[in-house]
Amino acid sequence: MSNTVSTFVQSLLLVLAISLDAFFASIAYGNNKIKIPTQSILIINTICTGFLTFSLLLGSIAKIIIPKPVTSLLGFIFLLFLGIYYLFQSLVKNYLLSNSVMDKRINIKLADLRFIIDIYLDETKADIDQSKNLSPHESIFLAVALSLDSLTVGFSSSLASVHYLQVIFLSLISNQLAIWFGLLLGNKFAKRAKIDLAWLSGLLLIVLASMQLSKV
Repeated sequence: MSNTVSTFVQSLLLVLAISLDAFFASIAYGNNKIKIPTQSILIINTICTGFLTFSLLLGSIAKIIIPKPVTSLLGFIFLLFLGIYYLFQSLVKNYLLSNSVMDKRINIKLADLRFIIDIYLDETKADIDQSKNLSPHESIFLAVALSLDSLTVGFSSSLASVHYLQVIFLSLISNQLAIWFGLLLGNKFAKRAKIDLAWLSGLLLIVLASMQLSKV
C-alpha cells in the first residue's frame, strides 16, 4: 500500500469512527420522528469539525515538544485504549442510565453540564421543547455532546501520523452524510428496538491503532 493511500485510509477510518456517533444519534431522532432542519445539521457539522480541528491542533503542538518516537507510541496506546473503551461503551452507558435519575429537576447553575451528560446518554433529549423539530439553539447542545469524544480521538490520532487537512475535509463530508443517512434510516425503519453498534467505533480505532504500530 502506497504512502498516499495509507494516509487516506487512516484519515477515513478516523472520521468514520468519530461520525458514527452522529449517525446513531440521527437514527434515534428519525425513530422518534424528530426533524433536524438543514440549518441545524450545518451547525452540528461545524461544531463537531471545530472540536476535531482544535484537538488536532493541540496534538500537533505536542508533537513539536515531544520527540517523534514517543508521540507515535503514545498515539498508538491512546488509540488502542480508546478503541477498547468504545467496544464496551454500551455497557458504560447502560450502567449510567440505570444509576441516574433522569427525570429529576436539576439546579439551574448545573443545568447545562447535566444536560450535556443527559444528551450523551439519550441524544433525543436535545429536543428541549419536545416540538419534534431540533432548532439551531438545541442543535448546539447535541453537537457539543457528540463532540466530546472527538477531542480525545483527534488528539490521540494527531500524536500518531495523520494528514490534518485531509481529516478536517473528510470530517465535514462524513458528518453531513452521517446525519442525513441516519435520519433517513430512522424514518424508514421507525422501530423502538435498539440496535447497539457502538462497538463499531471501537473496532475502527483499534484498526487505526494497528496501522500506526508499524510506525512506532
